[in-house]
Amino acid sequence: MSTPAARIRANIVRAILEGVAFSLKDTLTIFKELGIPVRAIRVGGGGARSPLWRQIQADVYGQAVETVQAEEGAAYGAALLAGVGAGVWPSVDTACDKVVHMAKRTAPDRDASRVMQETYIKYLRLYPALRSIFP
Repeated sequence: MSTPAARIRANIVRAILEGVAFSLKDTLTIFKELGIPVRAIRVGGGGARSPLWRQIQADVYGQAVETVQAEEGAAYGAALLAGVGAGVWPSVDTACDKVVHMAKRTAPDRDASRVMQETYIKYLRLYPALRSIFP
């Protein structure tokens, strides 16, 4: 059985993860406003190893999160861009189609996602209010 302090720590960590996911969801909103379709959400690197983090993201986005096989994250992406720049592939899309493979797919939990959508609406109201208190 976990101690009260451990439960408090776990709740704080989860709140931080949810807040980060809400912030990332804002980016998806910007893409939508610009008419840029988001057909897939892919995650990689160290954080993507966490099933909890992947599930929180899927639930907050209301969309599946795909984990890429390569764990190098940003360095892997930089290598792909360098390959495109060097002419190995004609475009970033082609490079990704050729070498980026999915290891896992985390689908949103319908009930949890509904709660996250309701909580996101509260976040959207609360975030600007807190910025005015803590400039």
